[in-house]
Amino acid sequence: MSIFVVSQVDDSGATAMSNAYAIKDLPFLTIETTAGKARSLLESAKRQMGFVPKMYGAMANEPALCEAYASGYAAFRQECRFTPLEQEVIFLAVSHWNGCNYCMAAHSFVADKMSKVPPDVTEAIRDGRPIPDGKLQALAEFTRVMLEKRGRPDETDARAFFAAGYDEKNILGIILAISVKTISNYTNHVFHTPVDEVFQDRVWPSAA
Repeated sequence: MSIFVVSQVDDSGATAMSNAYAIKDLPFLTIETTAGKARSLLESAKRQMGFVPKMYGAMANEPALCEAYASGYAAFRQECRFTPLEQEVIFLAVSHWNGCNYCMAAHSFVADKMSKVPPDVTEAIRDGRPIPDGKLQALAEFTRVMLEKRGRPDETDARAFFAAGYDEKNILGIILAISVKTISNYTNHVFHTPVDEVFQDRVWPSAA
């Protein structure tokens, strides 16, 4: 049974996605084409990734948005008590639910190269299949529940999550991760952000 449902993928949804608005007048900024806070944010992204991902170039058009993303992302990574593996499970689960091709590719790359996520875990999420590890499956499932129920899990949902070894504070961490990925997923939607060359090997076929 598939644990994820990208509800926008039926025939009517495909048409809606193909007709989706794309930002026309704002460019993908670079360090060389911007200044001030936006430039500082892009320089910080380059220090972390070794290059400036196009997603950051899009968000930097509104520095407040880019700063909120970068700050929330760093706080989640550093303070929310999830392992790097668990962090990628959450980010991939959110990006899968939102149908974000860019973030699915980027976080699959990060999962492979940085967070050392076992390939069978990453591929299960990408394919919408149950994760073979029971605890990670419970984490992905609860993340999906939070998205599907708009932050209103029921007692059964919570008990299953807690039985897997998580607690109420972890629920708040997932809320932060959903917030952060909503910023990046939605930015990529309105910009139709092309996947950077470095992530091309992890393009998500399901997005088509």
